[in-house]
Amino acid sequence: MLEPFCLCRLSGRKWGQFRVEGHSIRLRLHLIPFFGKMGLSEITAGTVQDYRVHRIGTSTTGKPPARSTLYDEVGTLRQVLKTAIRHKWLNHLPDLSPPYKTQGKIMHRPWFSPAEYKQLYEATRQNAKGPKNPYFRWEAEQLHDFVLFMGNTGLRPDEAKQLQHRDVTIVEDPESRQRILEIEVRGKRGIGWCKSMPGAVKPYERLRDRLKPMREKGEGKDVEAVAKLPEPADLLFPGNYLKMFNNLLEAQHLKLDRDGKPRTAYSLRHTYICLRLMEGADVYAIAKNCRTSVEMIEKFYAAHIKTTLDASVINARKPKQRTNRARKMPRAAAPPPFHGNEAPQPRKDTRTGVQTNRLPVRSARLAGRS
Repeated sequence: MLEPFCLCRLSGRKWGQFRVEGHSIRLRLHLIPFFGKMGLSEITAGTVQDYRVHRIGTSTTGKPPARSTLYDEVGTLRQVLKTAIRHKWLNHLPDLSPPYKTQGKIMHRPWFSPAEYKQLYEATRQNAKGPKNPYFRWEAEQLHDFVLFMGNTGLRPDEAKQLQHRDVTIVEDPESRQRILEIEVRGKRGIGWCKSMPGAVKPYERLRDRLKPMREKGEGKDVEAVAKLPEPADLLFPGNYLKMFNNLLEAQHLKLDRDGKPRTAYSLRHTYICLRLMEGADVYAIAKNCRTSVEMIEKFYAAHIKTTLDASVINARKPKQRTNRARKMPRAAAPPPFHGNEAPQPRKDTRTGVQTNRLPVRSARLAGRS
């Protein structure tokens, strides 16, 4: 009963071609072999949990599928059932959430520290000056500018791939009086704007002024024809530098971070966000410039940046207050000193009530001291 979904077109939003292909692959490899003989009404929360157990037990790699893998597969199944509801083949959508969902560990995205980022762009600079194969000199120069451009703009790789020269404008920032790039971005979040760091201007000028070789197929090898400057409608990064980029990461021992996660071109975006946070930039401004949410930045980026922690606020202490000590009783006032032969004035004894000229014992001692 799942086969009709392969022929149904997803509506309600514009899905990318790669997402449709991902749904088709998950249906063909995993969902149809397990749910293919079931009716739509037989797919319940219990059968979906049985599917999760089946996927874990039949893994060919020896490891259970990742949490995100199972999440995507159940998401594809959810789209199938929603399509069935729209066609009135099903009355309601069953609960597809996992029964024992634990909170996943929050881990940061793989990025380049300031020292690692410097090591990377110095390696790409050396590769651009002297590539192993001179035939790919233009690609090596493009890769160097790609690393600097991405590290100073924070664009997603798919956004940079669709970027054209007419989408980029060099302007002067009224606040800092420095030249920056204003970029009209088209990508995951639709159309948005991005303002770059000043460090992105020089790489873009080289991209704009670099002659692109027009290679033609010859007999047995490629032959370079006349080069030309890029047109306004041409892409900034028309080639594919993935293999060269990965080879440089491997050569510089930067492919994996300390947690064993592989670094990709997306890591340049993560590096931009982390470096901006380390410099004290506002989280909301970064989220708006990167076309993402404050929640995502605080969850995946700001959690591991030490400069976001204010030690003066963390180590604050209450002011110490003096404890209420027992008050000391004031000493009895000493009698006035005698002047000459003047006799002391009579006083009334508090115990007997009799008038007497004698002083109390303590007062007499004090008078003797004086």
